[in-house]
Amino acid sequence: MAVPYELVYPGYRLAQPLRHIRDRKGGDVCRQPDNVVHGAIRCHSRAAWVKVRGRRYRHRVNAPAAALLDGRYRVGRPLARGGMSTVYQGTDTRLDRPVAIKVMDPGLAGDPAFRARFEREARSAARIDHPSVVDVYDQGEAVTGAGTGLGGDGPLLFLVMELVEGGTLRDVLRARGPLGVPAAFAVLEQVLAGLAAAHRLGLVHRDVKPENVLISRTGEVKVADFGLVTASAHAGASTAGMIMGTVAYLSPEQVATGDADARSDVYAAGIVLYELLTGAPPYSGDTAISVAYRHVNSDVPPPSQIAGEVPPELDRLVLRCTRRDPAARPADAAAMLAELHQVAVALEVPRVPPPVPPPRPVEEQDTVPAAPQRMPAGTAVAALPGQGPRGTRALPRPDDDGPPPHVRARRRGRRAFAVWTAIVLVLALLVGVTAWWLGSGRWTAMPSVVGLEVTAAQRLLTDSGLVGRVTETFDDEVDDGLVIATDPPPRAELLRGSTVQVTVSTGRPTVPDIAPGTSVADAERAVREAGLTPVSGDTDEDDSVPEGAVVRTDPEAGAELQVGGEVEIVVSSGESDTVEVPSVVGKDFDEAEEILDELDLEADGRSALPFIGRKDGRVVEQRPSPGTEVERGSTVTLVTV
Repeated sequence: MAVPYELVYPGYRLAQPLRHIRDRKGGDVCRQPDNVVHGAIRCHSRAAWVKVRGRRYRHRVNAPAAALLDGRYRVGRPLARGGMSTVYQGTDTRLDRPVAIKVMDPGLAGDPAFRARFEREARSAARIDHPSVVDVYDQGEAVTGAGTGLGGDGPLLFLVMELVEGGTLRDVLRARGPLGVPAAFAVLEQVLAGLAAAHRLGLVHRDVKPENVLISRTGEVKVADFGLVTASAHAGASTAGMIMGTVAYLSPEQVATGDADARSDVYAAGIVLYELLTGAPPYSGDTAISVAYRHVNSDVPPPSQIAGEVPPELDRLVLRCTRRDPAARPADAAAMLAELHQVAVALEVPRVPPPVPPPRPVEEQDTVPAAPQRMPAGTAVAALPGQGPRGTRALPRPDDDGPPPHVRARRRGRRAFAVWTAIVLVLALLVGVTAWWLGSGRWTAMPSVVGLEVTAAQRLLTDSGLVGRVTETFDDEVDDGLVIATDPPPRAELLRGSTVQVTVSTGRPTVPDIAPGTSVADAERAVREAGLTPVSGDTDEDDSVPEGAVVRTDPEAGAELQVGGEVEIVVSSGESDTVEVPSVVGKDFDEAEEILDELDLEADGRSALPFIGRKDGRVVEQRPSPGTEVERGSTVTLVTV
């Protein structure tokens, strides 16, 4: 297996995975590990033959020799450039591991306030220990010039971080456009998990955007650049490029007052979710001011206006996270992540791996093996003016009209053969698909769903290409919500898209609640609809229910019976010929007389003290006594004082 070495000649440098390094005469240039210094192989010739994966290539390199930053870190090729910094690929020679080295802009590094703030923010970012956050290994200062490999004036302020081999979420969006709901959930879930870890420590990112979300070749999603925006803001650094790159994701409070908390990161994450679903942020403009104005004065539109496949539940989540009032948003990234999980469960969003960035251009890759080109005899070589050593190209002889005719004919024949082969393969595929569809592809087997819950049965029918129509019925043996039978039966051959009848149990029937005074016909209808059999019962005297109306049922409402069980309907017979004497002792005679009159009873007043008592006084005794059943029209004697 190839081992990554670095081929170094004074004034020259090359990074390649090498097996052997030989000089022009085929002899060994160096042997490992005798001539290995800090991972580099020092060679004896300006040009060397390099054997890579069994093939030999000649390399002549002219990059400056690698240097160590802070006596420890070898700075490699630049990976990215931004408004505040440049990121280089590097190697930690002490621990022998690849790293990313972020070197801050010299204009910022020269500010003492920025340097102090940068160190504090770097220490805070290093506290975050989460797989979805880029690890911060080290930070420091160095002097530009000799020993660094980096130019510029003034001090070099750098941050050493975990190297994520891949690209940014911006690279993915440029290559793919809208990601769709499952892939958007896969990316945002890890972004929110990293932000939640920072929010638990009281840290705020302040600049959540696709450029600060890194995705590795294996699909790991990591949030980068914690604290750098805070440090630059306190140093007064705000270049036009930095503003334009960030303002599309700034919360209204950051635009209006400059204040930010965890809810500001939630707002930016909501804008990122909008962009993942639609392919672009909600606001754009020619100037940063116009975009910032819209954040402060306009509500973010639902993403379904751009991407029609976005469900309403996801619309509501985006709108809630991008409210202009911070109090109306989720409290932090953990709360937003919990709501994202709820939406994913409600929509049954499938889990998919995050999309990986496209491969780097060939010229940016570490190893680019190229077969040696042999020039035909008589080929002249001329240098193009102003191109330098890489501007040399081969010029054909003036009398050379290209390949011989037989070579051109053979090439045309190969191209025609490839085209016809592709056409034949496509036609064969179409014929195969058509034959499958006309044969067995249109048909499907009825699955066995008896005994399953209705939701599981519906899902199984959908997977088989069938449509289920549900009917409910009572059953003494099968629990509520389970499938009793299907029509057609299991294993029947059906055309895809056919409708099948699915009978679902509602359990044993219960006696319906029938209000007193309901007509007998309505009561019988309600009993039959409940899966029971109505029967006539005894009559019952009830003054409050009209004669012939239902008084009650036997059994009472809510009782569980077998299917077809009998329910007795008790009907009112109207008013009774007898009445129960009420108690009127202690009441005035007139009041007692009214009570008795309402019950069709006569009141006869007598004084308890003859000649001196009052017949219309207070009742102290009554005959018959209270509770006695008497015929209507009877007289009740009231003794008064």
